[in-house]
Amino acid sequence: MATVPAVKRRKPSLSDSPNNEAPLLTLVRTPDNFFSRAAGWNLEQDYEQRPRKQKKKEKENTRLPIKTAEGRIQQLHVSHPKSEDEDSWLGSEDEGKGEQVPDTVKEGAKVPIRQQILEAKEELARIASLINEDPEEHAGGFRTLGQIAASSNPTTKKLALATQLAVYKDAIPGYRIRPIAEQEQTEKVSKDVRRLRAFEQTLISSYQGYIKDLAKCAKPTRDLQSEATASVTNVAISCACALLQVAPHFNFRGELLKILIAKLSSRKVDANFIKCREAIEILFRSDEDGASSLDAVSLITRMMKARHYQVDESVLNTFLHLRLLKEFLSKASQNRVDKPAKDDGLGGKKPKFKKEFWTKKQRKIMKERKEVEKEFKEADAIVSHEQRDRMQSETLKLVFVNYFRILKARTPNLMGAVLEGLVKYAHLINQDFFGDLLEALKELISDAEALMNDEEEEDQDQDSKDMPPKSDRDSTREALLCITTAFALLEGQDAAHSVTTLNLDLTFFISYLYKSLHDLSLNPDLELSGRSRRLPDPPALSTTSTSTAAPKVNLQTTTVLLLRALTSILTPRAVPPVRLAAFTKQLFTSSLQLPEKSTLAMLTLLNNVTKIHGHKVASLWNTEERKGDGVFEATRVDLEGSNPFASTIWEGELLKLHYAHGVREGVKGIEKAVGVIK
Repeated sequence: MATVPAVKRRKPSLSDSPNNEAPLLTLVRTPDNFFSRAAGWNLEQDYEQRPRKQKKKEKENTRLPIKTAEGRIQQLHVSHPKSEDEDSWLGSEDEGKGEQVPDTVKEGAKVPIRQQILEAKEELARIASLINEDPEEHAGGFRTLGQIAASSNPTTKKLALATQLAVYKDAIPGYRIRPIAEQEQTEKVSKDVRRLRAFEQTLISSYQGYIKDLAKCAKPTRDLQSEATASVTNVAISCACALLQVAPHFNFRGELLKILIAKLSSRKVDANFIKCREAIEILFRSDEDGASSLDAVSLITRMMKARHYQVDESVLNTFLHLRLLKEFLSKASQNRVDKPAKDDGLGGKKPKFKKEFWTKKQRKIMKERKEVEKEFKEADAIVSHEQRDRMQSETLKLVFVNYFRILKARTPNLMGAVLEGLVKYAHLINQDFFGDLLEALKELISDAEALMNDEEEEDQDQDSKDMPPKSDRDSTREALLCITTAFALLEGQDAAHSVTTLNLDLTFFISYLYKSLHDLSLNPDLELSGRSRRLPDPPALSTTSTSTAAPKVNLQTTTVLLLRALTSILTPRAVPPVRLAAFTKQLFTSSLQLPEKSTLAMLTLLNNVTKIHGHKVASLWNTEERKGDGVFEATRVDLEGSNPFASTIWEGELLKLHYAHGVREGVKGIEKAVGVIK
C-alpha cells in the first residue's frame, strides 16, 4: 500500500509578522492559533513582489494574403526570429545587427563596409536636410560633415566631399565675409546680428577646412595611386572646379585657384587637366569686376615662371578667353600702361558751376544721404570704374609679361600660342614697343624658314631610311602668325602716324609671304586645324605614329591665317600697283591648286581687291594694254622686280571650267569688277 506524502506547510518569514515578532513556527501546530493569526498575513504584497514572466510581443504581420490552388484565400503568418536583421541584404547574415552595434557585441567585431557606407549616406542626407532647412539654426552641421569626410573609407570620403559641395553651394552668401574687428566684438548688437555673426564665423571656418581637405585630396603623390585614391582625387578636383564657378566672389578664392593651377602645371593632359582648364576659361569669360581674373593670371604667371615655361600650350591659350581685355581701351606693355587723356574741351580746367545755397538743415540731410549711399555701395560690392580700370591694366601687364618672356626665351611649344595672343591683343600694345616686337617677329620668321629647310632634308632622309619625323612644330603656321601679328599691330591705331614716327618697315613680311604662296597652295593640311583630323597616309600605317599630330595653334586653319595676312596687305588704299599686280597674278596661279573651299575664299578676297583697286590691275586682263616689257618671273623673291605687268591672268579661263559653280561665278565677278565683262 502506497504511503501518502505529508502536506507541506508554508513557512512564514520574519516579515510576515506585523510587529517583527518571533516566527510563527510554534503556532502552526494548533489550528486555532493558525486561523487566528492568518488574518495578519500580507499575501497580496508577497504576490506582487514575485518576478513575472511576460509574453514576447509578436511583430505585426505585414504579408498580404494569397490565393491557394483550391481557390481559398489564406493569410500567411511568419515568425520573426530573435536574431533576424532587417537590412540583411546589405551583407552576410553573420555581420552587423542593424544600424547601431549593441553594447553586447564582443570586442573586435566590425561593422561591414557596406553597412558603414549605408549609415554614412543616411547621416549625410539627414545633416544636409537640416542645414538646407535652416542654416543658421543648424550651423554645427558643417563641422559634422567635415568630420565624416575624414573617414578612411574612400567611398564615404567621396560622398562627404560631394555632400559638402552641395551644401556650401546653397549656403554661401552673395558677399565676401570679412573678419570681425576687436572693437566690433565688444559692441552691443541685437540678437539677430549676433546670431548672423556666429553663423558667418562658423561657415567661414568650416569652409576653410573643406578647402584644405580638397587641396590635400587633389595633391598628387609620388607613389603610384591606387584606383580608390585616384577616384577621390577626381572628386576633389571636380568639387574645386564647381566651387570656383559658383562662388568666385567668396573667401578663399586663391586657395581654389591654387588647386586648379597646380594641376595645370603638369605636362600630362588628362581628364582632370581639361576640367581645370575649362573652369579657368569659364572664370575668365564670366568675370565682371576683374578681381578673379587678376588673381588667376597672377598665379598662372608664377607657375609658368617657376617651371621655366615648360607647360602645355593650352594653359597659355586660356588668356584668349579674358573678357575684360576686350573692354579695355588703354595701351600697355610689359612694364607700364598708358591711359588715354580725357578731352573735355576745357583744356584740363575744371568747369565752374554756380554754387547753390543750402541751409544748415539741408546740408545735414545731404550728408546723411551720402553716408547711406556709401554704405549701400559697399554692401552691394559695386566696383568703381577706377578700380576696374586698375585691375584691367594689371591683368594686361601680366599677360604681356608672359608673352614677351616666352618670345625672349624662344620656347618652341609655346611660340604659336604667344603669336596668336599677340594677334588678338595687338591693339592694346603700346606703340613705343612696336620696334622691338617687329624685330623679334623677323627673327622668328627666319628661324621658321630654317626649320622648314631642315624639315625638307628630314623628309628626304625619311624617304630613304623610312624614319619617323623628329619635330612636331608647324613652322608654316608660325610664320603666318608672325606676319599677321606685324600687320595687326597697326590695326585699330593711327597707322600712318606709327609708320612715320616709328619708321616701321614691313617689307620683309610682305616679301616673305609673296614667296611662300606657291608652297602654301600645295600644303595638304591647308584646311585642317587642331579640332579636325584626317586619316594617316598609307605609307605611315606601318610606322609607330598612327595619327597626325595636332597643330600647335589650334584656333584657326592655315587658310584663315593666310587670308588675314593678305587682307592686311592688299586692302588698304595706299598700295603700290606693282605689289597689287604681283600678288594678283600669284594668287590666281595658286588658286588652281587649292581645295574648293579655299579657292572660293581666295576668289572672294580677289573680288574685294579688284573692287577697291580695279583700275590698277585691269591691264592684267587685257593684252593690248600691257604696261611692262620682258617676261614675268614668278619665282623671284623681289616682287617689285618680278615684272608682273608683263603677264596676263590666263588662269581665269581654266577656273571658268571648274566643277564648282561658286568658283565659276567668282571668276565672272572679278572680270566684271575690272571691266572685262560689261
